[in-house]
Amino acid sequence: MAKKFSLVKKYTEVSLVLRILVGLVIGLALGLLAPKWTGIGILGDVFVGALKAIAPVLVAVLVMASIAKAQGGHGKRFRTVIILYLLATLVAATVAVAGSLLFPITLNLTDAAAGSAPGGLADVFKNLLTNMVSNPIQSIATANYIGILFWSAILGIALKATGSQAAIKVVSEFSDVVTLAVKWVIEFAPFGILGLVFRAVSESGLEIFTVYGQLILLLVSCMLISVLVFNPLISFITTGRNPYPLLFQCLRESGINAFFTRSSAANIPINMALCKKLGLDEDFYSVSIPLGATINMNGAAVTITVMTLAVANTLGIEVSFASALFLSVIATLGACGASGVAGGSLLLIPMACSFFGISNDVAMQAVAIGFIIGVIQDSMETAVNSSGDVFFTATAEYRSNQK
Repeated sequence: MAKKFSLVKKYTEVSLVLRILVGLVIGLALGLLAPKWTGIGILGDVFVGALKAIAPVLVAVLVMASIAKAQGGHGKRFRTVIILYLLATLVAATVAVAGSLLFPITLNLTDAAAGSAPGGLADVFKNLLTNMVSNPIQSIATANYIGILFWSAILGIALKATGSQAAIKVVSEFSDVVTLAVKWVIEFAPFGILGLVFRAVSESGLEIFTVYGQLILLLVSCMLISVLVFNPLISFITTGRNPYPLLFQCLRESGINAFFTRSSAANIPINMALCKKLGLDEDFYSVSIPLGATINMNGAAVTITVMTLAVANTLGIEVSFASALFLSVIATLGACGASGVAGGSLLLIPMACSFFGISNDVAMQAVAIGFIIGVIQDSMETAVNSSGDVFFTATAEYRSNQK
């Protein structure tokens, strides 16, 4: 028994990032050399399933406990981080507009795809408000983070109003227990990444890099320009400090995992752990991180914009520069309503297409293409979105500490 604990200790002492990279390489090799060993993919299902299961509970108790214990002084930080989230998303959409106008892409639109999507911004906002007041237990069960944030905030405020230190202590200690459980789950990330990479490579091979290659290249390029150029620029203007050490740490320790889980919601525990490692204020990041998983959608804004303009180009619709910029605003607002799960942004493409008079049937074909290239597009989108949550949370706190 002692030997087993010794092995576990040695395993956990190795850098998590290094372990994840080893799992990535092994998964890639097995996917290419032994694609029929389909059972390996279960490792990825179990890992993502565990994160998705525990994340809603973690967010609920952390937000509730943080608000109940809060001593005040976070108002300016929250305003700052919300502005950063929305500004970065708008800039990403604008980058996508510029990229699409400079390098127009056309799609092969043939058979209409089945499905449903929001018809307009009114539907998006209606869904947001409806989700906000959903049953709190149901919100946790269905990972409805808008509802979780709303009810956790209400309950946290109520706890604070009662002044019951005993009740606040119970909630706080329970949040510590859930946090520890999440830490244990995260230790198995290398095995989960192994399974996820194996499944992606064994099912799609490396051909995904050539099929729809130009579209993938445009999407990824816009996302990279956004995250490597404009996000650091926003951070530098906000804090006056070199943003790249923080940026690369966020990409390395949050982005890599998010790339393979393809879920901002599932990556919330990873981001929480990184914020703690960075020494950020738990009362602040326990709310800003799940909030970011909902409204910080740089990658989603790029996807919605690029795919919409690609459909317009395919149909021969002339898009003026002004209307393209208006699309970037629509994409920003729509992206804030994107689900924090794999493919969550794709169903908002028809909404954006509707502003150019493009029918839902035609737009849904672009959605189908999005799912085909999702191995790259959605993975990259999630990495950009999720790593940005930590990046801008830290930026907001650094700015606050300067005053």
